[in-house]
Amino acid sequence: MKPKITILDLNFGNLSDTIAAFLVEVAGEVILVESGPHSTYPILKQAIENQGFKMEMIQKVFLTHIHFDHAGAAWAFAQHGATIYVHPAGEKHLANPTKLYNSAKMIYGDAMEMLWGKMESIPLENMHVTQHGETIPIGDGTTSMTAWHTPGHAAHHIVWQLGSEILFAGDVAGVSIEKQMAVPPCPPPDIDLAAWRTSIHLIRALRVKKLYLTHYGMVSNPQTYLMAFEKTLNKWGNWMKPHVERSTPVEVVTPLFQEWVAMDLARHGITGDLAKRYELSNPAWMSVAGLMRYWKKQLKPV
Repeated sequence: MKPKITILDLNFGNLSDTIAAFLVEVAGEVILVESGPHSTYPILKQAIENQGFKMEMIQKVFLTHIHFDHAGAAWAFAQHGATIYVHPAGEKHLANPTKLYNSAKMIYGDAMEMLWGKMESIPLENMHVTQHGETIPIGDGTTSMTAWHTPGHAAHHIVWQLGSEILFAGDVAGVSIEKQMAVPPCPPPDIDLAAWRTSIHLIRALRVKKLYLTHYGMVSNPQTYLMAFEKTLNKWGNWMKPHVERSTPVEVVTPLFQEWVAMDLARHGITGDLAKRYELSNPAWMSVAGLMRYWKKQLKPV
């Protein structure tokens, strides 16, 4: 029996196609990939119930990484007894999210609660730390989820391969809304462009037939898509490098980068409401700090 995958639109910021969670039905078991932020938990709950399931029925939640838009509501499923599958580097932050929350609050300030909601601790006994290449049986055991550690966007990033043909790509395959241009989310602190390219090549080597993007939806031509995405990733990195070499202040770089990204999106027909959804899913200003931090580390004298 083929898995049934339902894309659940979390309507983040009251806009469609910005953040997704994925409900997967396999041989009598229902699992969830990504939890979204806790601010959209009521929407997620309603969407799951609309599919005929109770929240307590979901006993496995697979996270691509621990950023709030992907993992912020995972603790609510743990309270129902679910096992949360997470990268080894993410476990301590989900067990004690204080540092993670405070770090995000430095960026979002008073908007923190409205955007992301609460994040409570997950007991260690409700987490499964997943190794690179580890396979988790699901359903009747004839199907599995395989974890591939894929740093670049975040050191604690995993892509999840369902069977042989499907991959849940988190943020390492970028943001693409309505199947338009794919752009890389590059927030601090651990953007690594070299590792990101290696992760893209790993995904391409898996030869899956479908990618599912948290931002947003299904990609049916993974090879072509990933080749184009890697070019954009390189373009963003190459734009930022000379500004770091010249020690251009971040307050000068930020509006220049925002304008450049907006113009590039517009050249690809991404304007108006669609551009707003891109910006909500991947704020250009946030990538400035991540890319500048990366190049400062790379260009630091040995």
